Amino acid sequence: MKSYRKELWFNATRRRQIIHITPQIEECLAESGIKEGLCLVNAMHITASVFINDNESGLHSDYERWLEKLAPEKPYDQYAHNGFEDNADAHLKRTVMGREVVVAVTDGKLDFGPWEAIFYYELDGKRRKRALVKIIGE
Repeated sequence: MKSYRKELWFNATRRRQIIHITPQIEECLAESGIKEGLCLVNAMHITASVFINDNESGLHSDYERWLEKLAPEKPYDQYAHNGFEDNADAHLKRTVMGREVVVAVTDGKLDFGPWEAIFYYELDGKRRKRALVKIIGE
């Protein structure tokens, strides 16, 4: 069995930002040479998420509004975690959105359903962060 590992780095320009990363994951898959297996993509920070859904701006806006209702950023003093930092809401939002995705690799391609794409969701941005890509198989 072969194994491939790569870190993808992101510089989100806003505190919260959804970044479409399917093309980078497809590049990793091509680099790996793996034709049959599994591809894991996970956020390497506890205030970021990786998820699969439709690449549609309205849906992305819906995520932002929905998550902000569940765990509003402000007022900062509503959270016991906030003190030195002001990102408790980002930790909670990440818990809802999840840490990682796993996609089957079939015939050298990501085995997606219709409209599926992979996204990195930065929830406490304006600094350099990363995601891990790990592909295993033959």
